[in-house]
Amino acid sequence: MNRALLGHIVGTAMAIAVNAAMDATGLSGLSFASLFPLVLIFWAMQRLPRKSMGLAMGSWRHYGLALLHPLLIIGVIAVVCLVAGVADVSRVNWLSARNDFLTTVAISIPLAILTEEGFFRGWLYGSLQRAGIGELRIMIWTGVAFSLWHIPAVSMNTEDAPPLAQIPVLLVNAVVIGAIWGMLRSISGSIIVTSVCHAVWNACVYVFFGFGTTVGVLGVKQTAIYGPESGFLGLGLNLVLALVLWQWWKKRETRQMTLS
Repeated sequence: MNRALLGHIVGTAMAIAVNAAMDATGLSGLSFASLFPLVLIFWAMQRLPRKSMGLAMGSWRHYGLALLHPLLIIGVIAVVCLVAGVADVSRVNWLSARNDFLTTVAISIPLAILTEEGFFRGWLYGSLQRAGIGELRIMIWTGVAFSLWHIPAVSMNTEDAPPLAQIPVLLVNAVVIGAIWGMLRSISGSIIVTSVCHAVWNACVYVFFGFGTTVGVLGVKQTAIYGPESGFLGLGLNLVLALVLWQWWKKRETRQMTLS
């Protein structure tokens, strides 16, 4: 096995182990923060430049694409839920929901940059690029690593975990979502762009559909079917978007290679 690739596997395993230890000791609410010192340690060991870490702003078009993913997927699911009669918006306090959404986005963007996006689409992505790994393999591996890192949270923390039968769907969906954000990282060169997408996704899911055993403001309880993260509808829509985005990404890469 390539020594560089082995180092990335060890680094990911360390992140998962620390996450599991924190979840096991009742610190699950802060487990994401454990990624920040790991990002600093691995960056200091490799001295990756800013570009490799994804520390770039990106263009306004990239942010439009970042918003498209959560708003399109979760918007479609919300409409389906309303049509199917499984959502109840008659008692929703929209002002409170809006404030919760904006607050979650505002807090989540810097946290994502420093932790999950900084680790998976920052250090891990850039380090794999330096090792000469192809873009497709990087997107797949960072998506798989992102999913594996979530296993302790959904298996050891009963408050954040969906029903046991939904965990496989959630983990597969995490791979797909991680791959979508990996494509955003490749297109934009920026973890700030992916962090905006990540933050808006989390805000949409948590506020409108809930998380774990918590029900969101839409009142949807059949999350095995309609859940954006742990439901089959969410998984299916993310797969479709991933395939469409992948086809567009390939054409874009081919066009850039032709021009160069």
